[in-house]
Amino acid sequence: MLEVHQFPCLSDNYGFLLHDPVSEETACIDTPDADRYLHEAAERGWQITQIWNTHWHPDHAGGNQAIKEATNCTVVAPAGDAEKIACVDRVVKHGDCVALGSWDAFVIDVGGHTMGHIAYDIPAAKIAFVGDSLFALGCGRMFEGTPEQFWESLKRLRSLPGETVLYCAHEYTQANARFALHADPDNAALREYVADVDRRRKDGLPTVPMILHREMETNPFLRADDPAMQARWGGGNAVETFAALRAAKDNFH
Repeated sequence: MLEVHQFPCLSDNYGFLLHDPVSEETACIDTPDADRYLHEAAERGWQITQIWNTHWHPDHAGGNQAIKEATNCTVVAPAGDAEKIACVDRVVKHGDCVALGSWDAFVIDVGGHTMGHIAYDIPAAKIAFVGDSLFALGCGRMFEGTPEQFWESLKRLRSLPGETVLYCAHEYTQANARFALHADPDNAALREYVADVDRRRKDGLPTVPMILHREMETNPFLRADDPAMQARWGGGNAVETFAALRAAKDNFH
């Protein structure tokens, strides 16, 4: 089976090394901290052969050049963001496939946080790497895209099998949970999830990865087409409700 090695880096990022023990290939999922990635790979005796970037932000692609120089790996990046990403060898777009050994990862357009943001879905392993598009109980800030674009992106993620394990790139869950409770206070499943999150953080444990079916029940941004959410947040359709939620989260303290 594929191995995912997750580790904290920078202030609140998670780094991920994806390793196939059969082919002995290893992919960096984004590169927030080159030194940390190289150290973590070396400790495991893994040779980095690829980088899979989700979007252009420096805390996701800033380590590309140093890792490329150290390993001569192949850098895969989203077509829509590639001009802002260093050392790109291959650009990919929605529907394309990249491979790690015999494992296929399918590219999903999840633009909104950045225009070109992509996710990597590995159906055979029931895992997906979603960058900053979707977080546990939240979603990324809409720096570049539109509400229509971002909502379509979230619908694509929501259409994955419910048991899919989602790896997002930041430990933002407690802050997201506070807004989620504000946005959807009557959701019993959400209250139970938040209690689990608080217990995990008290014990110093990560809240990432998360399971899609639980997010679909509790993440307000995935529920913008729910009549109860629309009644509470206004908007005659899911896009307007999503926009209202995203604007409220941007100003929530």
